[in-house]
Amino acid sequence: MKTIKSTLIILLLILSAGVFAQQTYIYVSDAGGFNNSPWQIMRYDVDGSNPQIFIPNTFFVTEGVGWPQDIVFLEDQEVVLISNLVGGRITKHNATTGAYIEDFAAVAGGPTRMKIGADDLLYVLQWSNTDNKVLRYEQDGTFVDEFTSVGVVQSIGLDWDSAGNLYVSSYGGGTVRKFDPSGNDMGLFIDTELSGPTNIWFNSGGELLVLDWTAGDIERFDASGNYLGTWASGLAQPEGIAELPNGNLLVGNGGLAQVDQFLPSGTFFETTVTSGSGGLIQPNAVVLRDAILSTSDYELNRILVTPTMGTQFEFTQQAISHFQEIQIFDVLGTLVDSVSIAEGSIWDAQRLSEGIYFMVATGESGLKTTQKIVVKK
Repeated sequence: MKTIKSTLIILLLILSAGVFAQQTYIYVSDAGGFNNSPWQIMRYDVDGSNPQIFIPNTFFVTEGVGWPQDIVFLEDQEVVLISNLVGGRITKHNATTGAYIEDFAAVAGGPTRMKIGADDLLYVLQWSNTDNKVLRYEQDGTFVDEFTSVGVVQSIGLDWDSAGNLYVSSYGGGTVRKFDPSGNDMGLFIDTELSGPTNIWFNSGGELLVLDWTAGDIERFDASGNYLGTWASGLAQPEGIAELPNGNLLVGNGGLAQVDQFLPSGTFFETTVTSGSGGLIQPNAVVLRDAILSTSDYELNRILVTPTMGTQFEFTQQAISHFQEIQIFDVLGTLVDSVSIAEGSIWDAQRLSEGIYFMVATGESGLKTTQKIVVKK
């Protein structure tokens, strides 16, 4: 308890000291000249300052890969994965230094977006017009299967709803396709209002935000796929989205070589990473990482609940399979609730005040899994 509380108190100091402080970073994949270099992975402090080249162009050129697409940290291994459309490889790097370790996988259809699913597997999209089913890998790089029953041409955005259904966007098709939790095709979820969709993201209310690279805006759809209107406009080639602890969203504004921040309503808040900062050319992935939680005591890649914001949090299958109890702490490190997963699949946080909380579960190995959530009513 003392260790957990100390860690969370440190995190509180980091989050409350001016600008979430030195240990939370924004990582940005720079597509550069798309098919042609330069390419790089940039790192910034969470306020957009202190630009650092995390993985330089020389790595991509030397290794014969490029046009990086996405960034996934595997904290328990202390590595980060980069999907590279040029060269068709996912490369593995040291999570602290960015140094190349080895290849994670070769992907014939050209890897784009990647995400860890509720089953602990890495889901990988493919850009190809022919090889384009969603792939799954163990976190050691072992190929599992082609998850989806059909492919999605130029697939470049994925997310899950609260029921575990998978959604995949097609840039070339201007659509979003839905798959059930077993990967069976449920047909087109969205086939109007989109020109060239990239990232897709479900908010706490079950609405789907779709970044439209071609149209330069972000569109909003309800849980049934009905169009609700434009969430944000006036962008230039938006690609890359990440949620800040306060609920605001960071969005890569590719054509302007910057990363903008928006309120949950879609109202523009600020330009967090200014145009060209550190040599940034074409942001196409935006990822947040809390380095303070990256210790050998924690496994951070497990997803305990979905969604990550709201008052109703549903335990994932991996949480049910691996843990019997989950403890919830506030940012002061105070235990506010203990939940026996066997009692039900949903935790109701309605009684708690709005704010940031941490779910902590301890596995048989003694390693702790923690997930940051935001209670918002």
